[in-house]
Amino acid sequence: MALTNNDIMKKLRVAHKLRDEDIVKICSLVDFAVTKSELGAIFRNENHEKYMECGDQFLRNFLNGLVIHLRGPMPEKKTSKVQDKPKPKPIRKYNPNPKK
Repeated sequence: MALTNNDIMKKLRVAHKLRDEDIVKICSLVDFAVTKSELGAIFRNENHEKYMECGDQFLRNFLNGLVIHLRGPMPEKKTSKVQDKPKPKPIRKYNPNPKK
């Protein structure tokens, strides 16, 4: 039996000891709005009438938010500007017998 996105969400919730409020905050880190009622529907039993399937987009956004939550935001990369670097001098070949 394959794991569904709902199963993955349940396992991550237990493994990281997350509450509904924590998951809402984690999703807000990636500008993804989710309500507690939506989370309740995702974590319900499949046979329940209010059960909601966790989509790929929801899981992807949650995982991206979880990475930011656990690691912190990515530091900005330093960009090298060509103008800041001095240009190398051209190489001159040595000619022992120059023509005049």
